[in-house]
Formats: sequence, structure tokens, C-alpha cells
Amino acid sequence: MPEPTRLINDDHGLLAGELEKLWTGGEWLEGPVWVPGTRSVRFSDIPNNRILEFDRATGDTHVYRDDVEYTNGRTLDLDGRVVQCSHGRRAIEREVDGAVEVLVERWEGGRLNSPNDVIVASDGAIWFTDPPYGIQESGREGHPGVEEYGGCFVFRLDPASGIASPVITDLAHPNGLAFSPDEQLLYVTDTGLEGDAGHIRVYQSGTGEGRAFATPPGTADGLRIDAAGRVWTSAGEAVQVFSPDGELLLDLPVPEVVSNLCFGGPDGTELYLTASSSLYRVGTTTTAAVRPAR
Repeated sequence: MPEPTRLINDDHGLLAGELEKLWTGGEWLEGPVWVPGTRSVRFSDIPNNRILEFDRATGDTHVYRDDVEYTNGRTLDLDGRVVQCSHGRRAIEREVDGAVEVLVERWEGGRLNSPNDVIVASDGAIWFTDPPYGIQESGREGHPGVEEYGGCFVFRLDPASGIASPVITDLAHPNGLAFSPDEQLLYVTDTGLEGDAGHIRVYQSGTGEGRAFATPPGTADGLRIDAAGRVWTSAGEAVQVFSPDGELLLDLPVPEVVSNLCFGGPDGTELYLTASSSLYRVGTTTTAAVRPAR
């Protein structure tokens, strides 16, 4: 017998439309970011080693770049430039006027593992996670290699010195990360624990003191925080939303395993999802958290 259809649980009125598939044809899509200047969503097809862009005006998706050294997560810096993670280069990169520059690739003499997701704080500091998925033996998402500094950490790259320092060191495979609206809390997913894969922990910013926040079904991979401090996260074949207190507010079924998500659109209320082979969109009644003023 066919499995029963999962119903959307949106008792809190967070959605403003139906889930729609915008494009399909990837192998494992990741790292979406809304680029305001071109009104497009830029995202990665990691195993196919390419960056794609969805043009909101035309509805078309095109290859932005090929042979990109297996990029993954990305965000915008304070000047609106794209900062991205490179599995192949084992580095954090920034695109400036079409050229890509490496910002950091080593810590204490050892190469990074394979930076996975990245955010930029209101002081310009770049925070990123560094699990080993790009250096695994399969070579599907990078080049086979070894963990040179002996761990998988969350780092903060200082904008003045250009030096990266580990901030969180107690996670198996730190993956997605996002700040609360006031940047006092840092949410991080951990996709490397047997039997508890994909849970979310929350930390006081600037410290390594964390606590369990939520364990969605499937895998909590990428996540975003909205203007009210709610946590929007991938959850296997779904997107789930949690209140700042960890209460489940929304369960949105998706036909494929969701990897990551971002807010975008002209008014910021559209939620874009990278899910296995496809890019999806759904309207919401909220927007992404805005960085606090400095």
C-alpha cells in the first residue's frame, strides 16, 4: 500500500503559498544564497562541480560557473559580495568583481578539512564550519585527503587580522550554522553522530558552551533564522521550524531530502530550498533575521 500523504502542519501561519519546484537536474544541490543585485538564487551542484543560478525574473536556471572546486555553502558579506566554502581548495573564498580570492585555507600549519557552511556577523567576521565531507575517499564532493589539524571545528575568521580561530570544538561534524537576530546565540547542526545524526545545538556566541536545541527527523543540515528568532531547518524530506524555545511550529513535507535553505525574493519572504536534485520555493509570512547595527 502507498504511504499516507504527510499533511502540512502550519497552525502558526508561517506559510503564504504552495511549495513549487523551480528546477531539477542536479545530483546533490547545496549552498543557496539570494543575490539581490541580480535577483537570483546562486547554489551548488557539488558532485558535478558547478555553480548554478536561478533567475527569478525569467524562471530559468543556468550554469554560473564550471570547475569550481566543489563549492558548498555561501553567504553575503557586509558589502554584498559572495563568500563561499570550497571543498576542493579546502578554503573559504570570496568573489570580487568576478574573481575568486582565498581568504583562509589553513590553521596552525594544517590545511582545513572542507569548509561546509558560512555566515558573516555584523562586525564583518566570517564564521564557518569545517567537517570532512570533501576529503572523504569517494571523492564525490572534493578530493580525498586527511584531517590535518585533527578535528572538525567551527571557526571565526577575524576581518582585521585575517586569522581564523576555533570557537567550537565539541561537535563531531559541524555543518549548518546561523545567528539569532541579536547575535547572542549561534545555532549549529551536527551531522556526524551515530544514532543522533542531524541534531541542532545552540551556543552563547564567542564561547564553546552549548546545549541541545532540537533533533528533527532525518538530518538537520542547513538552517536559517527569521526576524522573530525562529529556526528554519532542513529535516530529511521536510523543512521544520522551531521557536526560540525549541517548540516545533511547522512541518513542511518536501518530495526530496532537503540540504539547505535561504530567504530571498524582492521582499525577502520567499524561502528557497536545495533538495537533492531540485530547487524549490515556498512563500512565507516572515523574512530572514537582519544583522544588528554596529
